[in-house]
Amino acid sequence: MAPAKAQHTSTNQQTLLDAQLQLWHHAFGYVKSMALKAALDLGIPDAIHQHGGSATLPQIVTELAALHPSKTPCLRRLMRVLTLTGVFGVVVQHSTTDGGSDLVYELTPASRLLVGSAPSNGPNVSPFLNMILGTAFVSSFLDLGEWFQHELPDPSPFKLAHGQHVWDMARHDASFAKLCDSGMVADSGFIMDVMVEECADGVFRGISSLVDVAGGLGGAAQAIAKAFPHIDCSVLDLPNVVAAAPTSTDVKYIAGDMFQSIPAADVVFLKILQNCKKAIPSEGGKVIIMDIVVGAGSSDRKHVETQVLFDLFIMAINGAERDEEEWKKIIFEAGFSSYNIIPVLGVRSIIEVYP
Repeated sequence: MAPAKAQHTSTNQQTLLDAQLQLWHHAFGYVKSMALKAALDLGIPDAIHQHGGSATLPQIVTELAALHPSKTPCLRRLMRVLTLTGVFGVVVQHSTTDGGSDLVYELTPASRLLVGSAPSNGPNVSPFLNMILGTAFVSSFLDLGEWFQHELPDPSPFKLAHGQHVWDMARHDASFAKLCDSGMVADSGFIMDVMVEECADGVFRGISSLVDVAGGLGGAAQAIAKAFPHIDCSVLDLPNVVAAAPTSTDVKYIAGDMFQSIPAADVVFLKILQNCKKAIPSEGGKVIIMDIVVGAGSSDRKHVETQVLFDLFIMAINGAERDEEEWKKIIFEAGFSSYNIIPVLGVRSIIEVYP
């Protein structure tokens, strides 16, 4: 019998197949996002954490009160996606009673950020992911192609989808407002812990007073005040926001409009430059901005891709991220003389702006 003839795909056909693979991989990207959301909804990170950071599928199932027993086989398929994409780790355990093997799922550095059942476990970014993966934001992109067909100025993609701006929805929908508040507090707490650790000897040196403009409930200001008790920290925000601010804190809350005036301080901490220059002293004062500078930091593809994806994401609510040239233009047009970009916050950077 003649040996089987080796099968080779022609160069032209392989090029077509590779092209199809690239498009399929891109098109099915949303399934990866929804798999992550399902893990959060079911509480899979907490379930694995309850077993010391590693657990078999049956052990995970015992912890998932929301999982219907009939869906256990489907859970294995979900975990296959989540391990392949690095959310969880997986190892083969060769010690089952019948002499076979079983899969043991493990928390990774990424999924440890999703554990919310133990405060001592560390930062928990689940509320932020729940916000951006929620129906309100995800559905804003379903008609993005239609949005591009409208002439500016026109409604944001979010308003096109929902008939109102994101903050209007938050004012009228208590559950959505809670989702957004929890998400922003979680993200602020996470990044401020990193910022305080990375910048203790530089950015905050020699500062005696700081005002966080549009600082919300004061998560950032509270983190700074806790790390640097000598800094007198204040938060400026709208009266309705300040009315809901915590009272058991040394941070001072000021009701006002940042577009009207900003309280004087050594440092203004914010994301918007209007009116900031006159709020700081001409000698020794500065504005600290924490935001994305597209292209700053690592040149790793995942790093840069996340920056530009986030820019497209906040376009849905009329936001924008900027590269250094765009930041430079804004800074100098606002009357400042110089700036310094410190890319030490992952996809985000610290921008020091000087009068």
